[in-house]
Order: sequence, then structure tokens, then C-alpha cells
Amino acid sequence: SLLLLVNGYGSTPEKDLVPHTALGILLLITAALLAYSIRHSLSHGRLFSTLCLTVSALWCGSGLVYILGGQRVIQPTQLRFAFVPGLAAFILALLIIGIAAVVAKKAVLFLIAVGISLASAHQIAGLTAVGFGLYATAANYFLVCLVCLYFGSGRLLSVITHGKVELPGTGAKKKAELKAEQNQGCNDAVSVSLAMNLLSASVLACPLLGVVPELSVGHVPWLWTAGVFQLGMCILFYRGMDMLAATFYGFTSLFAFAEGYSALLSFYSIRPYSPVPFPVVFSVLFFILALFSTQKDLLEGFYQLFFVAYSIALAAQPQGFFQAGTQGVQAAIFVASACMLLITTFNMASSTKIPTGQSCFKALVGRMQSVTLRAHDKELHTPYLGYSKYADAEVLGHASNVLATFAITATVGSQNPLFVLILPWVVMAGGALELLCGAVAFARGKTFESTVFILYGVMWTVWGLTRYGGLYGETRGLNIAVGIITFLVFNILVTAAALFMNVAWFVYAFTFHLILISFLLDAMGSLPYGYDIGVTIIFGLVSFYFFLAHIFNSTFKSPQIPLGNPIIKLTGAGGGAAVCPHLPARKATSVLQIAIMKNGGICGMPTDTVYVLVAACNRPDAVIKAYVKKQAEDRPMSMWISSVKQLEPVRHLLSPLLLDFMEAAWPSSISMVIPRPWMEIFGLGDAAKHIGTPQSIAIRNPDCSVATHLIGLVGPIAVTSANPTGEADTTHHNQVYAKLGNKVDGVLCDGPSPENIASTVVDCTKIETGQIGFFRVGLIPKSKVLQIFEEVQRRHRQGQTNPAFQYDMELPLTERD
Repeated sequence: SLLLLVNGYGSTPEKDLVPHTALGILLLITAALLAYSIRHSLSHGRLFSTLCLTVSALWCGSGLVYILGGQRVIQPTQLRFAFVPGLAAFILALLIIGIAAVVAKKAVLFLIAVGISLASAHQIAGLTAVGFGLYATAANYFLVCLVCLYFGSGRLLSVITHGKVELPGTGAKKKAELKAEQNQGCNDAVSVSLAMNLLSASVLACPLLGVVPELSVGHVPWLWTAGVFQLGMCILFYRGMDMLAATFYGFTSLFAFAEGYSALLSFYSIRPYSPVPFPVVFSVLFFILALFSTQKDLLEGFYQLFFVAYSIALAAQPQGFFQAGTQGVQAAIFVASACMLLITTFNMASSTKIPTGQSCFKALVGRMQSVTLRAHDKELHTPYLGYSKYADAEVLGHASNVLATFAITATVGSQNPLFVLILPWVVMAGGALELLCGAVAFARGKTFESTVFILYGVMWTVWGLTRYGGLYGETRGLNIAVGIITFLVFNILVTAAALFMNVAWFVYAFTFHLILISFLLDAMGSLPYGYDIGVTIIFGLVSFYFFLAHIFNSTFKSPQIPLGNPIIKLTGAGGGAAVCPHLPARKATSVLQIAIMKNGGICGMPTDTVYVLVAACNRPDAVIKAYVKKQAEDRPMSMWISSVKQLEPVRHLLSPLLLDFMEAAWPSSISMVIPRPWMEIFGLGDAAKHIGTPQSIAIRNPDCSVATHLIGLVGPIAVTSANPTGEADTTHHNQVYAKLGNKVDGVLCDGPSPENIASTVVDCTKIETGQIGFFRVGLIPKSKVLQIFEEVQRRHRQGQTNPAFQYDMELPLTERD
């Protein structure tokens, strides 16, 4: 705001104080910093986040337009037509956010929103009438500067004084308030996404209303800003476990990128026409998504029907985004988006809610005897392997394949491929969105699915840019075919892996292989007539089946759309998630469930170092099973405890110095090797020979809350590393599943290990002589261990023995025995 304030006061109609290019770059940097800081702060509310992200988008789009103007891509006389559609959308969006701020009684947010909104309005006035509006724009930004300075100073003062001094209206939200807002879901991301829909609709509707002559290169920054921000919100929706919203706004981002691409080509006097198949398929996907989105609320489903109409309008008019029918639908979307933004922000800010029909879908399905609705709780998107912060992205991933496939069914022939609207659909749908879904699938532990999405996403991107981006030309031959052959080899591996998944995945991978063969034949100039269209339609239908199956199965518990059984079944890794339970270690209920060890089970578990394989000491059969399964004949197991109190039955056999050393050193990543004549007391029986050596045993109290909680439930445990002998340490729960998936009864999953270094092993067999040794120096350095031991020795020399042993000394001899 200060930058725009100074530029407004210092500029004249003849000359700008800050050159347009420099101003645009500074606005881009500011917008990026604002968006980054808001998404990484936990002390703000939903409305504040919505406001700042919307302003970030405003300055991002404005900055790009200024850069184009500074580089003379847009002539000075055309700047007005470039700015007006975007600024108009943000004026309305910020006014709506300001109204919500009034409802929420947030004076600071109201002043900021209305101030920037009025500044944008005066900027439009200044662009329309030369010499008018510059000072008024600067005056509004001056108001915003004062409010932000007050708010920022108040927050800084509160931090410095630890909350003792707070200026009115600047206090941080209490934890209870933040938790209540977090329970509202992703309302801030929904509001920002709606504002981006408002932005793209404004750009498309303005030519129809005569505000601007036509869609031009000056509108590209606004459209692509909307697309980029919607992709960002798509990730936030996955983080917020809202799969349907992520899919919808992923779809709408495709429209924004395609509209921007068409506007960009107008700079070269090209108006690409839109082939019929793609928008028809897109309308079907939108309709299905709208139908299933009604489970959230009826208003959401009704809003998405506008985009069904938009897709049909694209199919009906060859010039698509440049024709009045399509632009008219976007004008309707503008009004609908404004209403949805008002309702969403009002419900986010007010305790009194505008009804949106949230329970209608559930009530309707509840009357059907043959259908059971799946509970939409936090367990709906339980990760395939362990802990994940993301919802399942397969619906959007398969839909992206459908869109990319039907996009390339359009015939280009000998004409310039830029004249046909194919490139943005293939590169953005098949490429960008599918790569995003691959990253989300990888974060969820779905290794095969992430491999498929990333491989296919790269293929769509490369082929789209090459074939439909003007890079292909008339070039044919082996040099083009080499890269496609590489993808064919990769997909052979994917197809082979799909044999272990299910029938549907095998058909999916195999039909994509046929598409790759069509690419290869095209590169060699030997493509049979109709073969490419035939195989792409087949793969598109298979992808559509996957899309429908995943969105249906995530909504209904029964019935389920079948995907088939594995063609080849494995009993170990790859046999499926049912081999053993994989539970998030951060939940106490998971630790309780994994306490099956009390019944003789063995499990993989995270620690303060690497993952380990454990069994309860009071179940000798489990200890023997863990020893044999791990193939550790030359590696004895160790024993872990949750606290020194678990050694109570044998404390009379341990020296005071050793016990004091344990108390001082634990919990930590220090293993102590001590004499073992007391092992049988813990009920190990014949399994005792597998723990330690005949003379000694390694014992440890880990510095890990999950491990100590589990040990507290089942008692002392026998421990070995969670990898076959001779292999590297296991540092992720996925590796436990891959190496020992069929050999364990459960895995507690906590993602990557906090440390990739093993524990420090200290020789305490001769501790009574005042000496300790080191078998291995690991996470805890040798100097730290010696420092702890010397401190314990010093206390003993001064007569300060362990309290437990002082109690022993006061008992009569018979009671001590």
C-alpha cells in the first residue's frame, strides 16, 4: 500500500514516478510474500486469511499487467482495457469481504478491505478520465497504510510485552477461537477460490457488456493469476480433507488457463476454435461432480451446474471464449460467484447462518434401503500407509486423464496446431493437475498410484508441448521416437506392477500403452487411420470408469463399484493393506490397537532414532517369532523399558551406581550393555537366549512418547532393527511394510524417522570399577555420555545415592532379601 501510495502521489498523467516494470516486479514480490506469510501463520482467522490472499491475487495480477505495459506488450492506450475487468472483480470481492468483516465486528479488516476496494475503484476512474483518480487512489492507500501500521504495531507490542499490553482490535485470537474456526473446514480457501471464479468471469463478461473491445493479451495476467491461485487452493483443499472442492476448483483452474491461452494467441491474431468432444466430456464430469457435491450442500451443487452450462456453450460455439454465448454464461457465473462469495463469507463470519441445504442429501439417501452413505469424518481419508495430511486425489487424477485423452481426439490435420484449442487441455489437465495428484498420492503412501500419475503427467506434458505447441512441425523419424520408446519401457513396468493391484488398474495401464504406441507410430509417420482416436477413446472410457468408481465409493459405503481382484496375488509386500494394520502413531487409539503384542503379536514401531521390530518380553513365542522373522541369527535382540521403574523386580540385583546412571541418562538414545543373570524374571523362558549374549544384554529407555506409551501398556519389550540382517536401517514406515509386510502383525506409522543415526551403545558391565566403554558411538556423542557418568560418580563420592537404594538400606535384612 505504501508503494502504491507514493506512486499515486508522485505520478502525473504524463509521467509515472515508478516505472511500470519496476512497479510490477515489486507488486509481485509483495504478493508472494503476503500469500506465503498468511499460509504459514497460525494466529490469524479465516476472514483475515481470505482478505490477505485476495489482496495478494489483486497485486499479483496488477503487477503482471504493469510488467506487460512496461515492456510495451500492452500499449499505454490499452492499459485501461487491461486493468478494468480485473479491478472490477476485486472491487466487488473486497466489498463483500468488508461486509463480512462488519458482521464479524472486525473493524481493522473492514477498513483494509474497503480501503483497497475504493482505491481500485478510483484507479479505474483514473484510467477512464486522464488526470482523475490518482490522488484519490493514493488517499485510500494512505488509509490502508495507517490501519496496517496500527495493527502491526499493536501485534508487535503484544509480542514484546508477552500479551500484557494490547492495542484495541489487535489481539491475537485465542486457541479456542482458532479451533472453532478450524472446525469450519476450508471456508477461507472456498472464499478465495470463489473470488478467482469472479475474476475470470469478469474478464470474459466485459467484452460482452462493451466495457472492453475484446479479449486480449492484457487479460492474460488476470486469467492466469486466477488459475494459479485456484491450483494453490486445490492443495489447501486436499490438506483440509475436502476432495470434492479440490476436484471442482481444479476443474475451474483449467478454464482460467485455457481462457488465458486463447487471449495470449490473440496477440498473434489467432483465435483458436474449440473442438466439440472435449467440452461435452467436461460438461459430463462437471454434472457428475455437481451431483455428488450436493452431499455438502445443495447450493454448492447448484452453483456447479453453471459450469455445466459453460462447457455446453463452449461445445456449441466454435470460437468459444470469443463468442457472445460463452461470454453470456460467464456473466451469469459472475453473478452466481458473487452471491456464493457473499453467503460463504457471511456464514464464516457470523454465528447466524444462511441456509444452504446441508442435510438434504443425507436425508434423501437415508430413505433408500439399498444404499448406505459413508460417514464423512476425519477417518474418511485415512492414508493407505500411515500418517498423511492430504485427502485422496485419485478422483481428480483420473478425471485429468479423461480430459487429456478426449482433448487429443480432435483432428489437427495439416493446419497449424495452435489454431485448435488442445494445448492447454493436454498440458494443464493431463500434465499439471496429474502431477499435483501424483504428489498428493505419494504423500499418502500410495506408491503405485503416484508413479502412474507422475509418469503419465510427464508424458502428457511432453507430448502436448511437442505435438500441439508447434514444436513438432513436419519432423518425423527415430530421433522423435526414442523418447516415446523410453516411456513405453517405463509403462511396461507399470503394467506389470498393475497385475498385483487389480484388474481395472491392469486394463488402465495396458490401454495407455496402446496410446503410447499410437504416439510412436505418429512419430515414425506410420500411424494407421483412426487407430489413435480409437485407443484414446478406449483409455478415456477406462479413466472415466475409475473417476466414477472413486467418487462413488468415497460417497457410499455400499454398494461399491468394483475394480476387480489382483491378477497375481502376493502374500508379502504388495499383498495389500490388509496384510497388517498400519496405524498413525500420533493417535493414542492406534497405540492401544497395536498393543496386540500382549497376545503374542509383533509390530514395527517408530523411535527416537530408526524404526524397530518389537515383541513383548512376557510372550516368549512372540520374541522367538520376531527373532526368526527378522533373520537375525547373528544379531541378538535388546530389551527396552518405558522407565527405570519397570526394573523394580530386579533392582536388588543392580548396583546403585548403575541405577543412578540409568536415571541420569534416560530417556535417551543411549543403550546400556549390562550383566544378564536376572533375565528370566520377565517371563522370557526359552526365548531369553535370543536377547543379548550369555554374559550381557543391551537395555534402553527410548526418548520417544509413542514407544514409551506402548511399552507402558505391554511391559518390557524385546527389540531388533526393522530390516533383514545386512540391509540398511529402516527410516520410514513404508520401508517396514516393504521389507517385513507379511512378517509383522501391525505397524505404527509416523513418516520419516527423526534421526537416521542409531543409538549410542555403552558398555556398563564393569561400571562398579568406575569405568565404562563404548561399543558404538551414535546419536549421543561420547563426550555427553562421559559427562553424565562423571556427574553420577561425583554424587556417589559425596554420598548421594539413588533414593530407591536408600530405602533398601533402611529395611531389615530379611525384608531386603
